[in-house]
Order: sequence, then C-alpha cells, then structure tokens
Amino acid sequence: MNDTTPPAADAVVSVRGLSKSYGGKLVLDRFDLDVHPGEVVGLIGANGTGKTTAIECIQGLRRQDAGSIRVFGLDPAADAQRVRSQVGSQLQDSALPDRMRVSEAVALFAGPDASDPAALMGQFGIAHRARTPFAGLSGGERQRLFLVLALLNRPRLVILDELTQGLDPTARRNVWAAVEQLRRTGVTALLVTHEPTEAEALCDRVVAMRAGRILDQGTPTELVDRHGGQTIVRFTLSPSTDQAAALQQLNRLPEVQSATCIGSAITVRGARIVIAHVGAWLTARIDPLPADLDVHIPDLEAALLTLLTDPSEQAVASLAMGHAAGGVR
Repeated sequence: MNDTTPPAADAVVSVRGLSKSYGGKLVLDRFDLDVHPGEVVGLIGANGTGKTTAIECIQGLRRQDAGSIRVFGLDPAADAQRVRSQVGSQLQDSALPDRMRVSEAVALFAGPDASDPAALMGQFGIAHRARTPFAGLSGGERQRLFLVLALLNRPRLVILDELTQGLDPTARRNVWAAVEQLRRTGVTALLVTHEPTEAEALCDRVVAMRAGRILDQGTPTELVDRHGGQTIVRFTLSPSTDQAAALQQLNRLPEVQSATCIGSAITVRGARIVIAHVGAWLTARIDPLPADLDVHIPDLEAALLTLLTDPSEQAVASLAMGHAAGGVR
C-alpha cells in the first residue's frame, strides 16, 4: 500500500504513506496501517521505531510530513475536535495532580454523554478508591483509572500507549484483565507495547515495526508460525528400544522436519502439530512412556527476536523485548 491507495472502506483507522522526521532523522517511513472495527491491534518494536509518533499523528497531536490519515473517515489534523470526541486515549506519560481524588478526575473528564462513572469504576475495580487522591493509588490502580478516563465518554476507538510499563507482575495482570474486559465489549483499540507476552495475550493482530516501517503483521499465531522457528520435542528412550527403527518411524510422521538421536536422547523438530503426532506415536509404541518428555513451543517473543533483530543482536534484544525494566517507544 501507499498514500495513493484509498482508505479501507470499513476501517476505523486508515493510514497511507505516513512519514515523519525529527531534525532530519526519519522516524516514520511510508507507514501504512488499517485498524478495523472491534480489533485490538498492537504496535511493537525496539526503541525509536516510531510507534508513539504514529499514534500521536493518528490522534492529531502531531502533524505528519507526508501521507494521509483517516480516523472514522476524518482527517485528524483538519477535523481534530470531531476525531477526539470519538477517541479515548491513555498516553505513556499520563499523570494527574497528586491531590486530585479519583472521583474528581472522573467528574472533570466526563462529557455530557458520559457512561455511568460509578459503574465504570466498578467494572475496572477502583470504585472503592473513589475518594483516594491520585498520589495514593498503586501503579496498577493508576493505569485502571486511566482506562476508566479513556472509556468514560463512550469512545469508538481507544489508544493505549505502554499501558503496563513499570508495573509489577500482579498489577500488570490486573490491567490485562481490565483490557480483556474492554476487548469483550467490541471497542476498537490500538495498543503500543514493549511486551511480547502482552501483545500475545491481548491483541487480535500484531504489527512489528523497525526503523519506522512495518516488517510484518498478523495474528500472534501467524507471526509465530512464520518467524518463531520450529517446535521441539525431546525425550529419552530406554536402551532396549530399537533406536534406529524409532528414528525411521519418527521421521515419517506428518510435519516432522527431522528426528535425531544422541545416545538415547531423541530430538524431534517440526511444525507445532508434531506434538500431537509424537505423543500418539509414544502412546502406541513406547511403554513405559519417557519420564523426561519435554516440549518447546516457540512464542511471540521468539518470533519478534527473529523478525526485528540481526542474529548478533538477539541477546541484547531479548533484554529489551520484555526481560528488562525499560520500555520502548
């Protein structure tokens, strides 16, 4: 696609040929994106890939240098008020005055057609904190409050930028559960995240970015299948087993790419379905079943490491893509 391609007819967000530079550095390079009604779409990539810049342009907070953006068929720069009335957002650096109570923040942000504030706070588990000042909220409670504020005025599109950055695992899971509630309501969402596990848990479609461009996109399973590598099944056969015959049989199983043996340790590699085929073979032919049976299934993190980094950089990238505290933009 390019900026001469018309916007998708049913798209909530349609971006064509979006380019943006800062100080001569190209941050977005002919970026294309469609987000369809009811989708949760995640943008993910390393530092400096332009994800935050893209969503700021989509909201009309920044002007692009080139390309076109349509949100509900409107230009967010020319029709800023009409677009913003239909979009709820939680940005990465969101904050409120320390002394502002939760109920005061909700009242301040509520428009004339807002949802029932008490019901919404109850839905996201912060109703009991209505009189608590912002400074007294935990990190997870603050993020759930920002979700409430983002949803308060019944938006048709919600934009969430680094929603769980800096949260402990329990708070992160609580916020994920809140987003999953949102997802079930059918609201369209555009999510920026540095966590592959978060994208895998929450997103219908993941958009992998590098150097301001989209390298690939698809469901988490599609990206794993294309870039995650092979599923590996390992187990040890008893010395009395005819290992040559076992290897011959394993290599003939559907979707098996290779079955190898070192000593009595068997390693089978192939597509994800090999787990079922190898399990059926073991059940039918091996008694007792091997006690050390181990299965490695590639995940979205493995797929993104392959897709977004050079092999020499993958150890460092693994830290950046979810094992370190720092986020990406």
